[in-house]
Amino acid sequence: MSQKSKYTQLIKTEALRLGFSSIGFAKATFLEKEAPVFENWLQQGYHGKMQYLENHFDKRLDPRLLVDDAKTVISFSYTYFPKEKQRDDSYKIAKYAYGQDYHYVIKDKLKQLLDFITTNIGAVSGRAFTDTAPILEKVWASQAGLGWQGRNSLLLQKQKGSFFSLAELIIDLELDYDTPFTSNHCGNCTLCVDACPTEAILPNNLINASKCISYLTIELREEIPTEFKAKLPNSIFGCDICQDVCPWNKFSIINNEPLYQADTDLLQYSKEDWHEITAAVFSRIFKKSAVKRIKFNGLQQNISFVNDC
Repeated sequence: MSQKSKYTQLIKTEALRLGFSSIGFAKATFLEKEAPVFENWLQQGYHGKMQYLENHFDKRLDPRLLVDDAKTVISFSYTYFPKEKQRDDSYKIAKYAYGQDYHYVIKDKLKQLLDFITTNIGAVSGRAFTDTAPILEKVWASQAGLGWQGRNSLLLQKQKGSFFSLAELIIDLELDYDTPFTSNHCGNCTLCVDACPTEAILPNNLINASKCISYLTIELREEIPTEFKAKLPNSIFGCDICQDVCPWNKFSIINNEPLYQADTDLLQYSKEDWHEITAAVFSRIFKKSAVKRIKFNGLQQNISFVNDC
């Protein structure tokens, strides 16, 4: 086994020990095919009012602009599928937000892995990312052989579905690269398209984010347009509809991450409980959750909008 192969296996073994559900390696290079696709998506205005997506266009397409002398993009998935879910007759928050904010949980594990790499391999420079930088995460995950972008644009894996977060390490160490995942196993299935109440899923595995319930309830920093009345079925933070109906998610792996476990009160909340939630209770339950992004007032506004539907 070559030194490069030994390093690759060493990193893979440690990543799995840290709890990542999958890991893949891709050569850091310019994403030539994705450039016109992403540019057209922006020009169509499908990013809504997320103007930050218009910034750093070149960096999104070339990881070597994020890390000097970058050689490898290591992609990871980390499952968040819960063992227990909210009661069916309540308002809904996305499953990824049940426990602590994945940004911090995963970022900490990536830092541990980077420390492991420098300790056991040597002077390796790199940066850790998890939905916090201009990186086309799903593209790089496909390049690293982790799965394919489904009709709902999310990364899908045959044996794990899509209920996982993606993350990356970009490092200046050359490793063995995985074969890019080029097959699409959605076939003729359109369950996610048919189930999306706002018709946000477009042809060619694209999303009109300005219509996506996750965008409307999290990213949009103003009142939800009235055109979406009656189209947000109890969703007050994010949305899992297109994932819930996806046949591949029958293979979803339940997470064993202690920090991802939901507050027991949250799972049992009725609609009445949500209406009565106070700022103090919000701060307690969502102290380390992604839900705190929209703040107490944002949650109240979403509850009010959905309740009026």
